[in-house]
Amino acid sequence: MPRSDGGCQHPQERIVIMAKTSDGAIERLIGLLSRLPGVGERTAERLAYHIGRLGGKEALALADAIRDVQRNVRQCSVCCLLSESDPCHICAAGGRDTARICVVEASRDAHAIEASGSYNGLYHVLGGRLAPLDGVEPEHLNLAQLGKRIKDTDVKEVILATNPDMEGDTTAAMIKDILAGTEGVSITRLARGLPSGSHLEYANPAILSEALDQRREL
Repeated sequence: MPRSDGGCQHPQERIVIMAKTSDGAIERLIGLLSRLPGVGERTAERLAYHIGRLGGKEALALADAIRDVQRNVRQCSVCCLLSESDPCHICAAGGRDTARICVVEASRDAHAIEASGSYNGLYHVLGGRLAPLDGVEPEHLNLAQLGKRIKDTDVKEVILATNPDMEGDTTAAMIKDILAGTEGVSITRLARGLPSGSHLEYANPAILSEALDQRREL
């Protein structure tokens, strides 16, 4: 039964009316969601209609969370990790092994390694990986910052923890070539306990821990 304010009691009925009267808004949301990594058009469509069914408080809380990320999250000026503080909580923490830097493609990879509990060094986030066909060249990665850190600090080991796929291997090889000849710094790569073609964020902590423990020198 329709309410006096013109709404509908059942959420399914509400979304049907929304689709008929606000196609532009739904289509715009689907288009924006489909740009997110790993979100296809069908998934974007399901998410958009789910958001349409949310109550007012839930929808506004989601919007506020997105706005807060945009306002408060930034790259750490030291390691380029996405963080609400600068320097980030890892760079600012005491007791970490500052002689080791683990190079990852994205902040989520650093968080995955942290969850394994097997690494106590520092990180450096590249912000992507070498992919010329997608327009990602070396100058688009945080390589200059990495070189400066190695030059200005007492780093003894650089662990290349890019993903074990073609782009990740190419990126690791490029960094190895850039750092070749850097005196007193060993370059290592995560062991192949990680399945080829996989991504660090999806690996379980035990596999990541083993890959770190069995890393090899390049």
